[in-house]
Amino acid sequence: MATAKTTRSTQDAAPLHGWMTQPPSRAAILFKNGYPSNALEAGKFFPATQGGQADPLQPSDIPSDTPPPDGKIASAGYPHGGAPQLDEVRDWPKIDLASGAQLKVVWNFTMQHKTRRYNYFVTKNGWDPSQPLSRAQFEPTPFAKLEPNGSTEYWHLPDPPQGPVEHTITLPQREGYHVVLGVWEVADTGNAFYQVTDVNFT
Repeated sequence: MATAKTTRSTQDAAPLHGWMTQPPSRAAILFKNGYPSNALEAGKFFPATQGGQADPLQPSDIPSDTPPPDGKIASAGYPHGGAPQLDEVRDWPKIDLASGAQLKVVWNFTMQHKTRRYNYFVTKNGWDPSQPLSRAQFEPTPFAKLEPNGSTEYWHLPDPPQGPVEHTITLPQREGYHVVLGVWEVADTGNAFYQVTDVNFT
């Protein structure tokens, strides 16, 4: 008797809910090359380490789950069987960007969420690329933060999503190889979505 073969659809293999495609994140690069990189989500309010926190802008949002541990930031700790290879220390493809320039960022989505904010972090000057990514490697405050005005407002993605979300951020002053961490925090779950991009600043 023939056995039916089950295959993963492209959407199943894609990073679930949301991922950064411009500039391409590690997840987007792996997905393009045929590796599933899904479920890159963990608790909100990076660089916090503890869950259970309420949102300072809107306490009625769902409190945070536990954020990803050090060494598993790029994969968000892959709690749902995502892509642990994202955390590997290796020679990742680097995107050339101009220090201090304006950058268009594009997020694609497979699931709607009430969006509270987008935070962008960068590694410190003198960080050590030979070590796994940790909170100590990143600046503790985001260099760019986008959130709606007013404590009760949020961005609501249509269901199903009708297209990507684009916004513009100002890059920090850096030289050489650094890592940019984009964190999409949502209001209607305890999680955020973590996306890491390897950058060569010029």
